[in-house]
Amino acid sequence: MKLAHTHGLTDVQTEILATVRTFVDKEIIPTAQQLEHTDTYPQDIVDRMAELGLFGLMIDEEYGGLGESLLTYALCVEELARGWMSVSGVINTHFIVAYLIARHGTPEQKQRFLPRLATGEIRGAFSMSEPELGSDVAAIRTKATRNADGGFTLDGRKMWLTNGSTATLVATLVRTDEGQPRAHDNLTAFLLEKPAGLGEVAPGLTIPGRLHKMGYKGIDTTEMLLDGHTVPAEAVLGGTTGHGFKQMMDGIEVGRVNVAARACGIAIRAFELGARYAQQRSTFGKPIVEHQAIEFALAEMATKVEAAHLMMVNAARLKDSGLRNDVAAGMAKYLASEFCNEVTQAGFRIHGGYGYSTEYEIERLMREAPFMLIGEGTSEIQKRIIAKGVLRDYRI
Repeated sequence: MKLAHTHGLTDVQTEILATVRTFVDKEIIPTAQQLEHTDTYPQDIVDRMAELGLFGLMIDEEYGGLGESLLTYALCVEELARGWMSVSGVINTHFIVAYLIARHGTPEQKQRFLPRLATGEIRGAFSMSEPELGSDVAAIRTKATRNADGGFTLDGRKMWLTNGSTATLVATLVRTDEGQPRAHDNLTAFLLEKPAGLGEVAPGLTIPGRLHKMGYKGIDTTEMLLDGHTVPAEAVLGGTTGHGFKQMMDGIEVGRVNVAARACGIAIRAFELGARYAQQRSTFGKPIVEHQAIEFALAEMATKVEAAHLMMVNAARLKDSGLRNDVAAGMAKYLASEFCNEVTQAGFRIHGGYGYSTEYEIERLMREAPFMLIGEGTSEIQKRIIAKGVLRDYRI
């Protein structure tokens, strides 16, 4: 039985996934170790992803994209993360920005940005977190003040921008004075255009430098400092202030399916590595795969991979159908990220002492898997979303 097989795909979806898997096997897996250890941005891989059309996978054909579903996108992300999780991160925030503009942008914003997002000419980054807050979105301090000419001046500090220095379009959530009693209704999403690079890349907009991380190497993660940065009124996503929270939560919803897919990809790779090593390594006169302890470990790993994949696929299909999927996405993200860490650790244990060596791929996965527990909302935040959602139908 081949794990993580998705039933009911169209011929087009099957062809796209086959192309991505071949790309991963031939061009990502052979180079990922070296690029990761040197923390090198995978420019050649990114260029090939653009050629394959992956930056425009969900952008409508009228804007130059492939017009595919969230399911297709998530399955592609699963394949990419199986090769190297950082590579899937290159398109994750880009995809959320494109999704936000496609769903909530004005006709002018769609015409202006989507065709260039589809080709990768414009690269997107997504920014909500701040140094003193993560999931507590209502506590955002970065603010935008309306100017006499109708534009805005932005001041504040944003944190954890994936693709912060390479992106040229940042969707960021800030506070505006809407006079609303509910904090969430005083938030607005802005589309900030900037050049790639580090330092003060635009007047009042500074990308200080790359943040150093235990894993998720090769991809740039940065802060963004806003000090009197001015933008025109046209930079407001959708053209109307005060709707940023709902818009960004819509983006986070699809982002959680994305993180679930990335977790599935890491878990699949951990299982592949564990199964291969167990058949090659011998102890007490036989391959360790013939010892019941290892056999049971592989059975548990395979079951967790399959369960996580099925929940991720279900969440993506719900969103594609137009139904509410906040609970399904939360469940998929929670389960997939937790199982990803358990499967990766089991694969590490199968490798014994060699699993601790940087020569072995499982060591890299051990540093990448924990990010799945916190990306797009911690497991604890997912539990709150799940509980509140479930109780909508079970409250007495």
